[in-house]
Amino acid sequence: MALAICYIFCAGATVNFFSFDLRKFLLVLAVVVLPLIAANLQRDAADEVPWFARPFTFVAGLVQNGYSSFSSGVRGTTAMYLNLINIKKQNRVLTEENSELRAQLGALTELKLENERLNNLLNFSQKTKMNLLTAKVIGRDLFADHQSITINRGTRDGVLRNMAAITTGGVVGYVFRVEPFTAQILLLVDRYAVIDAIVQRSRARCIVEGSGPETTRLRYLNRSDDVQMGDLVVTSGLDNIFPKGFPIGTVTSVAKSRYGMTQDVEMKPVINASILEELFVVTNAQHEDFSPKEPAPVPETQATPTATPAAKEATVSPAEGAGANTNDLPKAN
Repeated sequence: MALAICYIFCAGATVNFFSFDLRKFLLVLAVVVLPLIAANLQRDAADEVPWFARPFTFVAGLVQNGYSSFSSGVRGTTAMYLNLINIKKQNRVLTEENSELRAQLGALTELKLENERLNNLLNFSQKTKMNLLTAKVIGRDLFADHQSITINRGTRDGVLRNMAAITTGGVVGYVFRVEPFTAQILLLVDRYAVIDAIVQRSRARCIVEGSGPETTRLRYLNRSDDVQMGDLVVTSGLDNIFPKGFPIGTVTSVAKSRYGMTQDVEMKPVINASILEELFVVTNAQHEDFSPKEPAPVPETQATPTATPAAKEATVSPAEGAGANTNDLPKAN
């Protein structure tokens, strides 16, 4: 009896197992086979999709569209990334080329400016009779108490103490210390610098004395001397150190005290020595005079009087007017 019960239980379990798998198999078979059968049955109407296949075709279309969009996006992103890498490389190359071209442009600009300055110096030296030595500024004084520059000329080049230093536009200073290969120029604005000068318009004599980084003073001007703002102050040419009439500076202020004997006059130099790169050392001024030449007076033309016939008849020689002939004149012994 027990054996019979066990046999029935096992048989039921086996039937349940196989019936469960069978239902699954039949369901899968229906899902797979039915579309194939439908497609085979309606082979002639290929353009028409049966109603039971439309969900499958719709899902397949969505999958295909999604895959196509995804693949296109991946391809586009990859191409953009590669393009960005190439653009970055090209940008780096172009940036380097631009830097090189800018450096070359700067060098060419410096050469052009230097060429213009040297041409101006050459033209000036060719037009003057002074003996000039071209020098290049190689150093500047770092101490605030002194205003001086160093040039690349020395005693081996013929530079001596107290020689004048000028440019094409005006006075710079003069040599106060000389070495074999270099020399120091005491600038016009230094407090120890003094230069004999005259006011070009009124010819008032004075001494230019440095008073600061950008200004100077005119000393020993009498109260009665005619000095006005804007007057040009030029060199006097004494001792043949500086050429005569060479520009020094322009008067910026004039002050007279009520009871003083002199006047306080300030002047701004025409040359800014802080930006100088080249200058001239005057080895011999040759008494050059840069004073403006006054135009020669034009003689007045007078009309020559014309003698009338009556006047011609009345005109007689000195001998006839005296009533004497040559025989009556005394003869020299």
